[in-house]
Amino acid sequence: MKDYALIAYAYNQMVRIYVSTTTNLVEEARKIHQTWPTATAAFGRLLTVSAMMGLMYKPGEKISLNVKGDGPIGSMLVEANPAGEVRGEIMHPDVYIKYESGPKKGHLNVGKAVGKGFLHVTKDLNMKTFFTSSSEIQTGEIADDFTYYFAASEQIPSSVGLGVLVNTDQTVLASGGYILQLMPGAPSDLIDSLEKLINNFPPISTLIQQGETPEQILSRLANNTEQILEKKPLSYTCNCSKEGFKKALAALDPKTMDLLIYEDEGAEIICHFCHKKYFFTKDELIEINLNNQTKKAI
Repeated sequence: MKDYALIAYAYNQMVRIYVSTTTNLVEEARKIHQTWPTATAAFGRLLTVSAMMGLMYKPGEKISLNVKGDGPIGSMLVEANPAGEVRGEIMHPDVYIKYESGPKKGHLNVGKAVGKGFLHVTKDLNMKTFFTSSSEIQTGEIADDFTYYFAASEQIPSSVGLGVLVNTDQTVLASGGYILQLMPGAPSDLIDSLEKLINNFPPISTLIQQGETPEQILSRLANNTEQILEKKPLSYTCNCSKEGFKKALAALDPKTMDLLIYEDEGAEIICHFCHKKYFFTKDELIEINLNNQTKKAI
């Protein structure tokens, strides 16, 4: 199944719902960053919610979501846009922690891997300044943390469900998520019925593993009242380029450039998001430096 998301209204347009399947993009991220199972689950959940949140914005806009916890994973950063493209980086990908006791014994302990800290969402709305809003990490399970974020920072009552199933060979078996948001004026009886539905809702990764499509999962969430507005493909996509890194090198101070030119005699840059390598020769660095000096002289 290809990765995609549905955007829909339900319950007489009193609820907006996003539903996605992200198995392929999370597997692509796993291969790039070589994540271990618990890190895969945490990073995959963040990539999934970011992909859906990116669809909430206009073409040309983008968002970045940064989870900074004190757990062994450290921080995770994901960028997303309205085209359904996401890319990210994870500080410590080699994390494998399970619950040692209780009802979740043997399951991946994402909350412990993430730890306590803060969630930051930065919006690039094509204005002169960026807008950043933050909320405290609640459980580290990612879905709970974004449910709280929407209520505390966006003032939108929401329910977020995310799930990543990891195979015994560490590949991604199933991944997906949903965001359910109440529109202004939603009646209390609808809120009560939705709370019951969500409390008894099966894990979304299990539904995807069993072969259910986002359309079928949407019908479950909407109780067959859905009105699908849009279907968007999702992918792990990095748009880095040598030209982009050339601009980054041009922003370096003269002392650093001299070190790269005359001591290192070149520079290799590795993209944090896709791990692609770009090499700049000594002559290319000299040209960048000369162009900089010319611009400053003008």
